[in-house]
Amino acid sequence: MNGQNDDGRFGAGHIPGANWGGQGLWDALDQLREGFEQRFGGAPGPGFGSRMGRGDVRAAVLALLAEQPMHGYQIIHEIEQRSGGLWKPSPGSVYPTLQMLSDEGLISAEESGGKKVYSLTESGRTEAEGADQSAPWESAGMKDAARATALPKAGAKLAQAAATVGRTGTSTQVAEAVAVLDDARRKLYAILAQE
Repeated sequence: MNGQNDDGRFGAGHIPGANWGGQGLWDALDQLREGFEQRFGGAPGPGFGSRMGRGDVRAAVLALLAEQPMHGYQIIHEIEQRSGGLWKPSPGSVYPTLQMLSDEGLISAEESGGKKVYSLTESGRTEAEGADQSAPWESAGMKDAARATALPKAGAKLAQAAATVGRTGTSTQVAEAVAVLDDARRKLYAILAQE
């Protein structure tokens, strides 16, 4: 049977030369994640590296609303997208900031489709245009961090997919996955060989 279950799938820890289904791979993934966090100063996502401050949330909200009206979830999603996934402010920081900006007369809110859509007032537009700093996601540090973390994140996702195939795939599927990974490794080295 060579480590296969009755249905042709490999059982935990029975793949020759690897421990795909057992704890070994998950330990390796944890080590990869921990190395990533140590190298880049924290886990990706909220709180990555140093926390962003309330002033950063304010600047981000004003910058986004200068482009178009948005509801709160759109603002959170746009910040996450524009920061390359490095910063996703919590609703607990965005909504109080929106309330503060409203209290200051810089934004207004209208109900639309059951959601509050926020837009800049004239005072808010003046404030956004006169901002001394660029949007937080445009800072050199944020751009460098996004670029530096893209490859490790992609590698971790690839390792997770490989682990899933190894844990639940048939012997044919595992062989196909090994071929895909070998091809990907060769292509990565070919990128370095280009000049």
